[in-house]
Amino acid sequence: MVVMVSKAFALGFLIFGLMLALQILRNSGAGKLSAAHADTLRVATYNAHYIILRRAQGPWSVGDWERRKTPMDSAFKAINADIIGFQEMESFGRGTGGRTNLALDWLLDQNPDYRAAATGDPATFPSTQPIFYRPERLTLLDQGWFFFADTPDQIYARTFNGGYPAFASWARFEDTETKTRFRVINIHTDFASRSNRVKTAKLVATRIALWITAGETVFLIGDLNARRGARTVNILQGAGLKFAPVRGATVHFNCGLNLFGAIDHIAHHGAATLVGKPVVLRRQFDGEWPTDHYPVIADYRLGGNSLAEITLSRSTNATHKKGPRL
Repeated sequence: MVVMVSKAFALGFLIFGLMLALQILRNSGAGKLSAAHADTLRVATYNAHYIILRRAQGPWSVGDWERRKTPMDSAFKAINADIIGFQEMESFGRGTGGRTNLALDWLLDQNPDYRAAATGDPATFPSTQPIFYRPERLTLLDQGWFFFADTPDQIYARTFNGGYPAFASWARFEDTETKTRFRVINIHTDFASRSNRVKTAKLVATRIALWITAGETVFLIGDLNARRGARTVNILQGAGLKFAPVRGATVHFNCGLNLFGAIDHIAHHGAATLVGKPVVLRRQFDGEWPTDHYPVIADYRLGGNSLAEITLSRSTNATHKKGPRL
């Protein structure tokens, strides 16, 4: 009897191991990023992970940042985006007033051909979800924020369940090539609370609906902590957003472990056409993981229609200034 139980346990463990290995394999694969083209707009999202200023060594410490800051810059340069929104670009430290942001300052210093939108004095503008852009290609017209809370226009308002403040940053641009104007909304939803994610999606959908109704082209980027098919994503799709078909893992637990599908996304509505398929760069840079997420990249042609997107979708399936007040 004991032998039979042991064999059954071993068999079950073996099956579980095989299933896990298949799951990891299914969500892996190094994405290959093609060269950027002048007639397309490269949009990206990247969770940079926060830095703990009071911690000298250890995970996500200042010492750890010194290790990963050069790989982070290498990743940034490899992405080569016209627009890239960051999440968790924050340096936690008492007494700093939010004015210390090591990652933001480092990347701007290393990349003088970029500017950061959706930033400002932390007393009046939360600046931990900046949107980097190329000023030679894009003109910044406006920027703003709203919090995922019952009082969204109150800065640093706690989330719907009283949790740590979370928010959307946004910026509006004009493309110097096509003169197309568009808005980029950068979000990071609660990883722990499904109810918070759902309420956040409803709030974002309501805000976006106002811009869409006004005839704007809109991009949504960020860490949604939700896969395609989840209610959070479905709510945003219901608002009119078309999600790029990101395949495989976008978070790797700071060790290259690709357990489940994409939670970082890029979506849009309006005068833009997705060109090709989105890419996830699942690799180290300079022999290090810059953060615990992979960058997600998609190329769009501004001013286009959606026929190419429909074809791609079928093929894929077959195989404060504050935001507008409600």
